[in-house]
Amino acid sequence: MSERRQELSPARLDGDEPVEAALRPQTFDSFIGQGRLKANLRIFVRAARQRGTALDHLLFCGPPGLGKTTLAHIIGQELGVEVHVTSGPAIDHRGVLAGLLTQLSARAVLFIDEIHRLSPVVEEYLYPALEDFAIDIPSGTGAFAQTLRLAIKPFTLIGATTRSGMLTSPLRDRFGIVERLEHYDGAEITEIIERSAGIMALPVDADAAREIGHRARGTPRIANRLLRRVRDFAEVEGDGRVTLAVARRSLEALQVDRLGLDNLDRVLLRSVIEQYDGGPVGIETLAASLHEDRDTLESEVEPYLIQCGLIQRTPRGRMALRRAYEHLGLPDGRTAGASSQGSLFR
Repeated sequence: MSERRQELSPARLDGDEPVEAALRPQTFDSFIGQGRLKANLRIFVRAARQRGTALDHLLFCGPPGLGKTTLAHIIGQELGVEVHVTSGPAIDHRGVLAGLLTQLSARAVLFIDEIHRLSPVVEEYLYPALEDFAIDIPSGTGAFAQTLRLAIKPFTLIGATTRSGMLTSPLRDRFGIVERLEHYDGAEITEIIERSAGIMALPVDADAAREIGHRARGTPRIANRLLRRVRDFAEVEGDGRVTLAVARRSLEALQVDRLGLDNLDRVLLRSVIEQYDGGPVGIETLAASLHEDRDTLESEVEPYLIQCGLIQRTPRGRMALRRAYEHLGLPDGRTAGASSQGSLFR
């Protein structure tokens, strides 16, 4: 049996959620991409195991879908310890955090996604746990109030954030390891798609895998999502095999264009160009115009448009660049300031 089949039997792939979990790599060896980061993590994990101590607290930064959660689970697997998963918004008061910390076994991993969304009160309560492996328990009221310090087992906090600029300096400084995940190149994304197709027992032609990868925005989560949807078209409209023609037809039906832009991306670009003469326009104005949340535009839409050289941020707002006009087939009537930037796929 091959390594891919050992990771998951195709018979277990009954729905999107099981598939997504199944496609997640379980070891550093099966994790594709992020070579420098992966090499460093191997060293850090091996050193912690040799010392028999908890790994230093670790912060992962970067856009969504690049593997922060996956790496947290791999680290736990490689350390041979439990991984407890939660998120910043879920820890809504100190009692929740205290419950999590007191249940951790020695050297366990506590993974907090969206850690930048911790409330200030909860964040301050976390500091002694990170530094001294202890939490402060308030006791009594009024003149009899006092604080009892309760020791907890040494553990590793792995935080993940898509908005590193929103982290406070005191919290960021308490992480011994801070790493940023970058978008994947075309070859890495194609390899991820081929690996996922193997786990799903889905026949995919090499040029079809490259086409899907080219439109996946350098993001494994998006690549796997597109692969699952293309599989649906291949099974319903074809013979189950993903060819280049099937991939292109499926992606067109999904409104994912040759740069990987979806409908919201194009609507934003058209809004900047047609409603606001190419900009500059403020993000709040764009959010109101598109009926979208500002955070969604800033964290999920804008970063890729900037990397593709389609828009740029300026002190006065967002501006469309020449490449945005070219991509949408719109005339560029500006006389200056519309030079194209570098593209992720150039």
